[in-house]
Amino acid sequence: MQMDERKQKILKAIVQDYIATAEPVGSRTISKKFELGVSPATIRNEMADLEEMGLIEQPHTSAGRIPSDSGYRYYVDSLMVPLVLDEEEKRMIRRELTSRLNEVQEVIEHTGKLISQITSLTSLVMGPKSRNSVLKRLYFLPYEEGKAIMVTVKDNGAIENNIVDIGEDTTTEDLQILANIFNEKMSGTRVQDLKKGLIKEIYGELSRKRRMIDGMMYILEKIFENRESDADNRVYLGGALNMLNQPEFRDLKKVKNLFAVFQENRKLAELISPQQEGLSITIGSENPDEAFKECSIITATYHINGKQIGSIGVLGPTRMDYRKAVSIVDYMTKSLTEILTEKYRGNA
Repeated sequence: MQMDERKQKILKAIVQDYIATAEPVGSRTISKKFELGVSPATIRNEMADLEEMGLIEQPHTSAGRIPSDSGYRYYVDSLMVPLVLDEEEKRMIRRELTSRLNEVQEVIEHTGKLISQITSLTSLVMGPKSRNSVLKRLYFLPYEEGKAIMVTVKDNGAIENNIVDIGEDTTTEDLQILANIFNEKMSGTRVQDLKKGLIKEIYGELSRKRRMIDGMMYILEKIFENRESDADNRVYLGGALNMLNQPEFRDLKKVKNLFAVFQENRKLAELISPQQEGLSITIGSENPDEAFKECSIITATYHINGKQIGSIGVLGPTRMDYRKAVSIVDYMTKSLTEILTEKYRGNA
């Protein structure tokens, strides 16, 4: 869509003022606040053209104008300059992320909370997909008499801990032998390729310890069963109540519809699943689900060792502060990629 510079400045002014105030924007407001060097009458004429182009619209109860979904789209594609985060914000983000590096899932959950705190929006973070990951290592840690912690490590950094019964006569050396056999048979195998036959083969080799490994085999079958489930695409939601602070969602029906979808992990996974590599913005009516027709979502992908692992997003009203949200999501995904890749560099 071709647009002259004056119309661009007026559209940009309308978007920015509406984002800041949540109030429809009139020509006199633009004239006073933005010093465009033209009269309110000229601004009104240009606004009429912008309305005819479908970029702004008039709420029934106001003489002012608000951006349409197309207007927001033009703004983010052609007019917006992302906010530059200051060094203190960057240091805080890196510090918070690196302080939670015990497990990938912990980092991911904390990332969602951090984004929602910084942006005052709702965050969505999708973790690693288990079925496409590769088993890196399995080992056992003594826990208490008759029990051990079985730890499985995958190449995407995901770690699972499960307590298993091992019998009171099992020694540390026995556990090491078990771990060696599991790792020899399974290490480097994709989770989705692990078949029941392989598990039976291991079971056969360990027949002398059948009582001891019954619990382990049950857990392994659950961890590695060859199907994709909702848990495999788990989305961590943060700051959902932030939506209640937005003027657009004071309508109880809208809130109920939105929060109903928040309970459906599969729909959230569809919402945040990357359609492309890198950062993307979906605005209003571009969202497939009716509950999100007045929302925008900004998503970006993160990686470990160059492999796409999951995605991060923020959800808010179409009136969200795109400059800030884009900058935060972009920096968070890049930081998460660097931090996780450094931690799991040897697991590729």
